[in-house]
Parts: sequence; C-alpha cells; structure tokens
Amino acid sequence: MCLIFLFSMVSLLKDFVESEFFLIDGDSLFITCVSNVNFKKGQTLHFFYIVEQFLHDFIQKEAKFVIVFFKDAENMYFSYPELQALRMILIQHLEHNTDVTIHTEFSNCLSPEWEIFLQQCYPYFLIVSERGITPCQTDFLNIFIIHALQKKISIVQPSGIESDVLRIYGYCASSCYSHRLIYRLIIQRLQTGHSLFRFVFKKFFLLQIHQTLSLLQNLWPEGADIRSVVCSISCSVTLKLYKKMLHKAEDCENLNICTENHNTQDLKKPPTLKEAADLCRMLCLTVVLLQRLPLFQRAKSRIITHVWDSTLSPFLRTLKKCEFFILKQLEARNNWNVNFTGLPDLTDNILWKNIAYYYEIEYRLNLELGDTLMQECLKLWNTVLLLSGDGDLGGLIPLRTTSRPFLTQKQTSPGGMCIIMYVFCFFLSDDPAVLSLSKKREFDELTHWHSARPLSDDFERTRCSSDAKSKDAKGRWEIQKLHHFYHVFGKSLIGSNRSVRIKTNAEKFIEENQKRQLAKLEKREEERWNNLSLYIEKEIKESPKSGIKRLEDFLQICPVKSVRFTAEMVGMDACFKLWMEYCLKTEAESRDISIIINLMKRIHIIHEKYSELLQNTHRQKLAKYLRYIGFDNLAHSLYPQVAQSATEKDISKYSVHMGAARFQLTYMGPYLFREERSDPDPRVQHFIPDTWQALVNQVVGTVCNLFTKALPKGLVVCGTFTRDYRHDALNCQILVTVPQCLEILLLSPHNQKWVKRMRYVIFDEVHCLGGEIGAEVWEHLLVMIRCPFLALSATISNPEHLTEWLVLIKRYWQHVESTMENSGSSQNALKASKKQQRKRIEKSSHIVRLVWYKERYNDLEKYVCSLKDNDFLIEHYHPCAALTVNHIEKYGIPLDLGFSPRESILLYDAMVHVWPEWPRMQELEPEEFSCFKNKVVIMRADAKKYEEELKKEVIHWTQLDRTKVLKDKWFNLIWQIIWAFQTLMKILRRLRGTRQCYKLHSLLRRGIGYHHGSMEYEERQVVEMLFRLKHIKVVTATSTLALGINMPCKSVVFMEDSVFLDALNFRQMSGRAGRRGEDLIGNVFFYDIPLPKIQRLLKSNVPKLKGQFPLSISLVLRLMLLVAKANDKEDAKAKALSVLQHSLMSFKRPKIECMLKFYFIYSLQFLVTEGYLNEECVPIGYAGLVSHLHYHEPANFVLVSLLVKGLFHKLCIPISIDGRKTFSEDVMETLVVVLANLFGRRYLPPCVENFKKKFSLSKVTLDDLPKDFAAVVEEHNNRMQGNFGSFLLTISKLADMRKEYQLPLSEIDFSGKECEDSELVSHLMPGAESRTAVSPFACLSNITDQDLFDINVAMLQTINLNVKNIPLLCLNKYDKTGRKCPLNAYALNFYKHGSLLALTLDNWLNMGDAFNLIRDFALVIQISLSELCDDEDDNVVLAFKQLSEAFKTKLWKKRRY
Repeated sequence: MCLIFLFSMVSLLKDFVESEFFLIDGDSLFITCVSNVNFKKGQTLHFFYIVEQFLHDFIQKEAKFVIVFFKDAENMYFSYPELQALRMILIQHLEHNTDVTIHTEFSNCLSPEWEIFLQQCYPYFLIVSERGITPCQTDFLNIFIIHALQKKISIVQPSGIESDVLRIYGYCASSCYSHRLIYRLIIQRLQTGHSLFRFVFKKFFLLQIHQTLSLLQNLWPEGADIRSVVCSISCSVTLKLYKKMLHKAEDCENLNICTENHNTQDLKKPPTLKEAADLCRMLCLTVVLLQRLPLFQRAKSRIITHVWDSTLSPFLRTLKKCEFFILKQLEARNNWNVNFTGLPDLTDNILWKNIAYYYEIEYRLNLELGDTLMQECLKLWNTVLLLSGDGDLGGLIPLRTTSRPFLTQKQTSPGGMCIIMYVFCFFLSDDPAVLSLSKKREFDELTHWHSARPLSDDFERTRCSSDAKSKDAKGRWEIQKLHHFYHVFGKSLIGSNRSVRIKTNAEKFIEENQKRQLAKLEKREEERWNNLSLYIEKEIKESPKSGIKRLEDFLQICPVKSVRFTAEMVGMDACFKLWMEYCLKTEAESRDISIIINLMKRIHIIHEKYSELLQNTHRQKLAKYLRYIGFDNLAHSLYPQVAQSATEKDISKYSVHMGAARFQLTYMGPYLFREERSDPDPRVQHFIPDTWQALVNQVVGTVCNLFTKALPKGLVVCGTFTRDYRHDALNCQILVTVPQCLEILLLSPHNQKWVKRMRYVIFDEVHCLGGEIGAEVWEHLLVMIRCPFLALSATISNPEHLTEWLVLIKRYWQHVESTMENSGSSQNALKASKKQQRKRIEKSSHIVRLVWYKERYNDLEKYVCSLKDNDFLIEHYHPCAALTVNHIEKYGIPLDLGFSPRESILLYDAMVHVWPEWPRMQELEPEEFSCFKNKVVIMRADAKKYEEELKKEVIHWTQLDRTKVLKDKWFNLIWQIIWAFQTLMKILRRLRGTRQCYKLHSLLRRGIGYHHGSMEYEERQVVEMLFRLKHIKVVTATSTLALGINMPCKSVVFMEDSVFLDALNFRQMSGRAGRRGEDLIGNVFFYDIPLPKIQRLLKSNVPKLKGQFPLSISLVLRLMLLVAKANDKEDAKAKALSVLQHSLMSFKRPKIECMLKFYFIYSLQFLVTEGYLNEECVPIGYAGLVSHLHYHEPANFVLVSLLVKGLFHKLCIPISIDGRKTFSEDVMETLVVVLANLFGRRYLPPCVENFKKKFSLSKVTLDDLPKDFAAVVEEHNNRMQGNFGSFLLTISKLADMRKEYQLPLSEIDFSGKECEDSELVSHLMPGAESRTAVSPFACLSNITDQDLFDINVAMLQTINLNVKNIPLLCLNKYDKTGRKCPLNAYALNFYKHGSLLALTLDNWLNMGDAFNLIRDFALVIQISLSELCDDEDDNVVLAFKQLSEAFKTKLWKKRRY
C-alpha cells in the first residue's frame, strides 16, 4: 500500500497548550527512537533517554497527551525478537516508572472500543509514523493514518519533530475529503477478505519460563531487581532450550542468520553449549556492572568497532525471546515484589562486547575484577546454574573456558578512511572583480567604505511614499489623497463621527457662545418631540419592535437631557399599556416577554441617568409599574408610600411570575449598566480617552480621523513605517509602526536624535514576546526604550513575572541616567543636585505599574450547531459544561472563563437541582443575594460578584463530592444580522489593480467577503471596511482576523475543525463578537466541531509568558555598530548593555545569564576572526551587508563568503544581445538554485520521495548547491564549528550534573559511587575520548564531543541551548531516523513556470503561503549590490538586477484592472 499525505511544517504547541490534547502512537514512538541515528543497537539506557527526552520536551511545554499501544501491533515484531523485547520493556517502563498515561487495551484502530475512545477524547492531532519496520507494519500504520484523517484528526510525523526554547514543530497533514474515500475502499477490501496483514504468533518458551519464574520466586521471595530476574531466567531457559536444539539439529545451516554483520562470507558452525555458557557468564558480569557502576563511570567506556559473530545469532535471538516472555509473564504476577526501576537499563550490548573483547584479546593482562563485583557475579551465576539444572556448565571462574572468537572486526571501506578533497577554481583574491568587494576599511552607515555615495540602511531601503516634505506636486497630491482615504477608513473603524480636535482659545470662545443658544435648542427639540411622540406611541402599540427602534433613534441624536427624559417616560408608559393589553388576551396566546424587557430597560435608564429630574409623581408611577409586573419589593424600595391595592387578584394577571433579580439576570444581562470611564484626560483638555486595537493601517486611519492639528510646514500628526512602505516616518508626531521597524530605528546609529524625541510608546499584543516569530525583537524594544510606555495584552497569565522583569530593566535605566547626570561638570551638578534628585524621583519612565483588568466589556455566549434528523439545531453551551472535576482540581477555573448573567442563573438552578440540601442555597438565591436584594437596577459589577461566588462554590463542591459538577445544555433561538448598504462602489475602486479583484468584487456585490493572508493589502482593507460599514453580511476568514483586526460583529461561527484552531486563535477570533459600542452581547457558534474539542478550547488557561533565545551573531554586530557609530556614545552603550543583560529568558536564572555572556564573547571572537570587526570592535568590511540581511542568519554570512571567493563572478558570465549585457536562462536558474539554498529555506518531509508525478514538469525538491559553492559553505561551517565548538565545551561546565545523570521524565537516578577497586573496570572505562559536552546517556552509544554539531539530542540537557542557536548552514538536513529532508524548490519552480497554482499542486504549499514565500524571496534578491561595487556595470550586480526584475514580472503579471 502506497499512500501520499501532504505534510507541512507547523507549530504543534501554541500558547494555550491545555487545549491541545493529542495522541502518540506508541509503536511510532518506538520505531522513531529505535531508528534514531544516535542510537546504537543494544544500548537500552540510551534508547530510554531518547524516548524520555522526546516526551519530556512535550511535558516541559505543558502538553497533554496519552500514548496508545495496539495489541495487534505486537505480533509484527515476531521476526525481530530484540525489538519485540525492547517494545515490551518500553511499555512496562512507562507504566511502572512514569506518570504518562498509556493505553494497551485496544486491539487496533478498527475496533469499536477505539471508536468510542476517539469520540470521548477527540485529540488535537495524532503523532504516528508513515513508515514501519516491515511492509506489513507500514500498511498497518497507513490504515491507522487514514482512519484518523477520515475522522478529521490531523497527523504528525514523529521523525521530523523539532523544538526550541518555547515551541515544538512537526510535519502535519490535515484531513481532506479524499481520505474518506480511501478509507471506504480499504474497509471494503478488508470486508471482502483481502487482508492486508498476516499475523503469526507462536506460543514459545511459555511453559519453561513459567516454571522457571515460579522457582526463582521461591528462591527470592522477598523480591529482586528486574535486571537480575531477567538475566537469571533468560540465561537458564536459553541454555536449556539451546542444549535441546543442539541435540536435535543435524544440520545447523538454518541457524546462521546474519544480525549485525551483513558481509559474512563463510557459514560456520554454531557455538557449543560451553561456548554459550561463556556468553552467559559474561552477560551476568555485564548485568552486575550495570547494577554497581554509576553512569558517569560507564560513560567513559572505550570505543570498540567489533561486532558479534553471525554464528551467535540463534543464541542471541533466543535470549531476546526469553526477555519478552519473561516480561509478559511478570506483567500478570502481582504477588512478587520486583523492582522495575532498572528496566531502562536492562542491557548494554557495547559493555558486553567490551568484556568479550577483553577475555578474547586482552586476557593475558590478568586484571582483577574486585571482591564486591566478584561476589555479586558469583551469586547471579549460581542462580542461573540452579534454575537451569545443569551442573556441567561449570562455575563462574574462569569466565572464559573456550577459545572460540565471539567477535569479528567490523568491515570498513578499503584503505580505511579516505578523505576526498575537491580542488575548485576560485577567483584569486587580487582579481579585479573581487578586489572591490574585499577591502577592509572601516564601515560607516552613512557612506560606503570605498565610495562617496550614501549607503542605504534598512530604513532607507523601505519604499517611501510621498510625504509632507515632498516638493513634487504629484507627490503632494498623492499624500493628500492618502490622508483623505485614512479619514474615510478611520470613520469605518470608530463607527460614528467622533473627531476630536485640540481646541484653540478662539474655538473655546465660540463654544461658550454656543452654550447661550441652549435654551433655543431645548425649545426646538421639545417641538420636534411633540410632533413625533404620538406617532411613536402608535407605532409601539402596532409594532413594538420598530416603534422602540424609532424611539431609541430619536434618543440617540437628541442633545437635550430634559427632552430625552420626557421621551423615556412616554416610552415606558407605552410599553406598560401594551403589556396590559397582552395580558388581557386569552391564555392560549403567549406573552411577549420582550415588552417587559423594554419596560424594565426604560425604568433602568430613567432611574439611573435621570435621577435628578425625577419627581415624586414619577417615582410613584415607576413603583406602580413595578408592582403590577410582580416586583413588589422593588416598588416598595423605590416608593414606600405606594398604595396597597385591594384588588390584589386583579393585578396578578400582569405579573411575570418571577423574582425581580432573577428576571434582570435572565433577560436583561446585555442591558445591565457597566462602569464606564468618562473622566477627561488631564493632559489634554476636551478629550475623553478611548481604547482601540488594530493593525498599522487601522491605527493610522483612527488617528487621522480623530486628531487634527495645525503644524508647521513639513510636519504632520501621523506617519507610518512598515517593511513594505513608509511615509512621514521621521517628521510626524505619532508614528505607527511594527516592532521590527522600530528596532531598526533604535539600532540605527544616525537616527538616535529622532529616538530621543520619543515621549511615549504603546505596545499592543505584547504577548508576542513569547511568540514563535520575532519574540526577540519585542524583547529588544522593551529593554532599550527609555521613555514611558504602555504594554497591552489580553492573553498573559503571569503578568507579575513580566512586571518584575520590567522593574529590573527600569532600575537599570534609572542607574544609567543617574550615572550620566553625575558625569557632568561637578559645579553644575552641585547647583542642580536637589532639583535633579527631585526630578529623578518623579520621573514616570522609571515606574512600572501593573493594571490587570479581568473583565470583558461584552458577554460571550457559546452555541453548538448540529444536524439531527435533517433539522439544523443550535444549542446553548454553558461554559461549565467544558469543565471536569479533574481539571478544576488541577488547574482551577480559567481566569477568563466568564458567564453571562443568564448563565449564572442557569448554573445556580442546576446546582440546586443536583443538591437540594445545599447549605448556601438560600444565601445565593438571586432574590436574597446581598448585591441584588431589593435593588431596582442591578449593575453588571453586581452580576460579576454573583458569578464569582458561584465559581467559588463549584470549586468547593469538587472538594466535597465529585458528582456535583454536571454538564448541562440549554437551547436558544437562531440569530439574524441585518445589514445596510451605503458607499459601496466608492470603496470597491480600491480593488482595481489587485491580482484577483474580479472574484472578490463579484462576491462583495452580493454581500459576501473573504479574508486570508495571501490577499493583497488593498483587498483585505476593502473587506474590513465594508464589513464594518455593514455593506457585507458574512465574511469567511482564516486566523488573519485573530490578531488586532478591528472587525466587530454580532456573531462568530467556527466551521469544522483544524490543527490551527487552538485556544489562542479561538480567543482572538471569538473576541471579534460583540465588540464594545456595537453589540450588547456576542455569540459564538461551533459547527461540525467535536464536543471534546470545544470543551478544551473553553477551559484552557491563559498562557504564561516565557522568553526566547535573545542573541544572534548578527544582533551582536548591529549592537557593535550602534556603539561605534552613534553620536551619543554613552546612550548607545547603555542600550547595548541593556539588550545583553536583561534577557527575559535569563531573568532569575543566573546560569543561563552566564551562558549568554559566553555566547556574546564567542560571537565577538567570530566577528573579529572573520573580518567584520577590527580589534577595537569597530565594524569593517562586509558588516553593512551582513547587518542589512540580519533576518536571514546564517545565510547572510554564507553570502559574504561566496562573494569573497568570487563564485558569483565565476557564475555570472553574460552574453551580449543588441549591445546589452544579459544572462542566459541556465545562469539565472543556477543563480536561483544558489540563492534558494541560502534564503527562504523550507524543508519537505522525507516521504516526499514517494511523491513523483511523471507527468508533471514542476520542480518539487531543490537541487544541491554546485560543488564549488558547497565547498565554500562547508568551509564556512568548519570555521563556525571551530569557534563555537569551544563555546559548547565551555558552557558544559554550567550544566547541572545531578540532573544529567537522571532520566528526564522518570527521574531515575544513575549516579553513585565510583568503583575504584576493580582493575578490569578501570581498563574497560578509561575515558580516553573527550565527552565533556555530551550527555552521559549518549556516551553509552559511543558519541563524543566531535559529534556535537551532527547530532541534535546528544548535548547536555540542562544547559538550555540548542545546536540551532549556532549559525550553521547545513547543506543536508536529516530527520531523527537519518532520512534526508529535501529543500522545497518552490522558488525555482516559480521562476521556471511563473505559476502560483503549480506551487499549490506540486510543492505542498497553500496559495497564501506560496504568495508570501515568493514575495519574501523576491524582496531578498532585491539587495542592492551596486552599493558594494564601484562598477555599476558589474556582472554580479546586473545578474541580481535581472533576476529581481524577472521575479517581479512573474509575480505581478496577472494583475487585473
């Protein structure tokens, strides 16, 4: 069976990891770890270190998972007894020695029990391998994969999983419709008898092992170590069975099965019984050494290259079969105290061979074993003799009684190691083509080191729109047009005309005059109301909904308070009269509760907003209405003198038959009054502060619409600076930018004057400080900003930690500024000492305040949509239904899991129903609750207090009775949204010139839009504007709406499940529903999403903020550039030190801080050695080019190496066409191959080799670098390894060696006292090889310090450094099992065919990723090499220019107008 699954690399664990429960197929985990390139066969302890490190990495990042081992999978290892035994050891180790949940009760993925399990848990994804050890197992795994995909469960390959400090990444394949079709075909084949598997299971050894195990239990009734048990039984049983096999076998050829040495030429006779006994004696010694020697001593074991002779294979296989069945039978015995701690260290094949090598080759040394080891070994061997019942096998001494060689030399290539050196033709260093590129003059950012022309920096490189300083008429017209659009755009963002102008004195005088006209205005408004009131009253009576809407429209635009009060009273009277009419109708007709809701809404407004206008007659009327609808307590509270009616029964028909508090919470939750900020900002008169959240252009539009100000010519209020464009960046009062661009300005030496002008910075979405991409940039900004700033986020669970870190930074800057002030003249310091001291104390930029607002302005209610009997159902989903007792006990109730007032009432009723004798039932009864009792107007804050009390009770219940917290479902009506059309065509004009405007245009005219990452900026902007202006009704979107987009809507619908639907995206996207000022309540609907997934999304906690690795060589170079070239040296030095000293990753972690210091030192050493810095750390040479390409480290350093060697000049040989230099397609394609191997590297999984379409001309996998280019890259990597190899050896001293000798997950300790009284042990473990920076567990597989850069799991686990932090450009990448991961040839494929569609069909990319990757690659090749060369007609400069133009043409050729 050959199935193709389209994988893409994704981040497996996002911030809300509690929501991302997943499954791990145990056999896939086993296959991946046993196939690990680091693992040497037979090194059980190293195998378990690899397994535990894999699992511990997930657990350390707070992942939730279970492991599943299918029963049927066990039979597939029958022909591989060593793997079958190791698999059983793994299962029992996880069960006995770890807290990991494993399931072994399922037969296979087609069993009914498995189906039920999936329905109950529904994993986020499934980690499963697509390749097994045998074809049969591969088919088994592929059926498992197809079964998961047709269940809409994404799958992840275990072999390609990678990790860094914060994240874990893997190749993921998502479900599609074709998987369901394939699954049906497979099921049909299985049902028609075409079985894909053939399992063979023989009951072998069971009787012998059962008898021997019982005998051993009688010998050691108090229990024993698992290693002694397995060794004694397996040796005794194997010797007995082997003796019988030798007697019965006349021809032993069938026993010669090659295991380790596949080059055996001559078949030899199998070992005799005595020779087999010698092997067992040495095995007993091996087990004793495992029990007695500490790991740090075993890690010094010498390296031998010998392997077991192939004739030993039958005996060794029998031993492993015995191991398997011993463990199988021990699993069923619960009456014997066996210590399973030693399971992960059951065997050590290399140590066994080392012992065999000594007794075979070095026996003449006559080394002493030592008394202790001798006694232990003798005890174990005597047990073997007793269990085997064969006294002819001899005693322990001598250990070898035969002379037959057990080991053979491992075959190597003829002539030993042959290193082939390629001699390539590089350009000489004094060649004119290279000379201009290699001068080592001092670098300056303003002018190039050998040219008078200005050198552009990242700021200058950004495309500049015409700004306010432009002298060009067309440019001024363009900027006026842009500002006009921003005003229109801003109006759509804030929803109404709320422009705020900073008023001058003349304007204030005019305002005073306007107040004198207030009396006239009141008169006019009264007349207007008198004309409308009768009509509105009549409309309320005939059509309550439209009548109330017309009344509220009048109230919204009426500026006179007294008139509004009159209108509210009229509306209240009309609602009451209408309610009385409804109540007098027959009982068969249902009452319209919305009338009472509107009546109570009017009462609330009148009571709270017009209290100063209320007279006794008004209060009496309000009390009367309250009494009629059954709220006697409120009526008495409002007007105690209200008359007691004698006709009590007559008014009971008007009652809602519900308590006042219950009614307000149940029906009026969206209308409850909130505490809103209305105080003016003391810094700016006539300005009431508001809050907004948006991306760059939305913020610019909002600012342009809200603020206008008369400024001198050339200055503007607002400017922008992004990667794609900039305008008015340095001549504005408010700059809207992104973190990466602000970092460019902060690190630019010659822009420090502008930096000092910064007075305030607002950081939105500061939780990106712990994100996947750009986290270090956020960190650099926070540690370099000296002015006050505001950092905003809605998704951080540990803000106190962030606050402490920021306090430390601000103390640093306070000290720096104090030092700078004191460094001035002593005379001035004495004169102003008191003033400066007072100023320092009062300076706001040194004070850090944490403001933690825990409430959402609007409530969110969740609904689950489903199909049942052809009916579309929408069921209300209470947040408590997502909680379980275990989750509450372990994590509590999530901080941001809120209830609407209605949901609080539903929870209370459910709790009363479950526990009628609940002690706090009366106290929390809504009518008796202290915050509600006799309260005419219940505030939202009161409802929140009630919610908190209920949450406390739920937590308390879990401590009393595990059956109290129940799931509940309540139903609600389907929602509707009605939109209006206004200025559609004017906005649609912005679509002209975009790539696929015709598709979007036709949908927008029908009221439908879509929004995703591959759309152009203008397209997304038009969709956002039209949605806000209510021109379009529905927007189908990806997660592009998750962060910062201001698109308020009534409801958000999540359609189907996806690997990208995690709790972070859920919270961000659901936050679009019920935005402030637009809706009173927001609705969230789930359609076709499993209930377990919904529960995890709701109950996951807000993530903790953690730091990413903060340094890179390019950053160090940029800091040196800042310090060397800034005008204010002291300020630049302080900023550089702040970046280096205040990493969030090293906060309160001194060892990591020390490690980062070493990283900085070795980075400086590399930069000086490579010629980027001189001995005074002043940038020289190619420092400019490297710093410009800092996003692409290490490709930026490799590019310089290729330029220095002149390889681009060798490649770019032009041809002349019409007297103009041009380059052939072969040259261009080779140049693309070279650049694609450096920039925009995107790997494909190894299984892509199975994906070969003969009919396709597309290029899927990228060709290797040409040999001469590859040689330079290898040379660069060797220099990098030489420099940072010393760094790794140095920081290895920072490791916590106590933990290094513990398994990561089970924490089983393998340290101990060194054995010093054994000459043999000292000989076998001399520690001759360097293994300073290698994990002692990895040393057991003969890994040394020389393997550090080739192996990613061999490093010491407690130094918190990944090899990826060393800037190596690996030409070949391999997964954990050693399979090559080829590079995606998307750039070359696009250059050859110019089709984005081809990239989606053949290069495993979706359209959005394809567009972004090609656009980014096109930006990279636009680097202006003309700045690096005096000759503008240089071949390399022209070749890059031709390639850049080709990509531009192909990328934008299909733009439609």
